[in-house]
Amino acid sequence: MSEIVKVGMADLKTCVSPNGATTLGLGSCVGIAIRDPITKIGGLAHIMLPDSKAIRNSQMNVAKFADTGIEELVKQMERLGAKRARMVAKIAGGATMFAFQGGNSSIGQVGDRNVEATKTKLRELKIPILAQDTGANYGRTVIFYPETGDFHIRAVGRPESII
Repeated sequence: MSEIVKVGMADLKTCVSPNGATTLGLGSCVGIAIRDPITKIGGLAHIMLPDSKAIRNSQMNVAKFADTGIEELVKQMERLGAKRARMVAKIAGGATMFAFQGGNSSIGQVGDRNVEATKTKLRELKIPILAQDTGANYGRTVIFYPETGDFHIRAVGRPESII
């Protein structure tokens, strides 16, 4: 019997097939699902912000940021036996949830910045993105299965999709 591991906001978890991982409430946040298709080891990160360098805090939560969270997820997967050279990723989220007058508010652009930071970090780590469901103006809940690589995306008022 498989279990679905819950990943909170600013959190990350690894799992091994047949288990999966889920996270709720991806608005401007981004869910990054990474897997090694040979070992079926996977992980899911729920990042909130693009860059940890803006925060100077020794007690920083590394899972909160794209740059540090993705790196930590990859390290944890490698400790379980995954190989970085085989890892592939899928991403979802990064929505623009609120419209701000003036249109140039950095708060309103955090979803776009999260997606860009995620892509940059994955590119730096040489982990290809196989599929994405990002942007728009609605939240998402995701479930990731490292066995198959299926990334189920649910959003209110929309049909479930699998990328």
